[in-house]
Amino acid sequence: MVILMRNVTRKMIREFRIKELGYDFMGYTLVRGDIYTFHHLLIPQREHGSATIDNGAVLCGRSSHPYLHIIEAFDYDVFCYITSEMLDMNIKGYLDFYNIRKINDALCLFERENCSRRSSSGRVIIKEEYTKRLLMTKIY
Repeated sequence: MVILMRNVTRKMIREFRIKELGYDFMGYTLVRGDIYTFHHLLIPQREHGSATIDNGAVLCGRSSHPYLHIIEAFDYDVFCYITSEMLDMNIKGYLDFYNIRKINDALCLFERENCSRRSSSGRVIIKEEYTKRLLMTKIY
């Protein structure tokens, strides 16, 4: 399964031109020491979702991917909205500026509403690296 996900991830990186564009499905850039990861969109891995292009998005392993799962745990509606935008780009076959901007707006809303929220262990849920979206600075 892991090898299959790596192969699908590599294929999606090529087909969606992620390295050339410089950002992932959520508008995050890869930083030194990070890797691109496969995120299941429709059927999660825990429910034995397949590692296929139709069921996936490419995210940064240290920022957008863990952040999306935090959003899933704390605001399922925002998670579903972001997932819907990523699915739309997946169907289009390219990363669309319009969808990236809508994802960024949803992330900003989540950040405003949860800026001081803490996990059960007392840690803030929104780490500084989650708020650094290079595309966001290019947009405004």
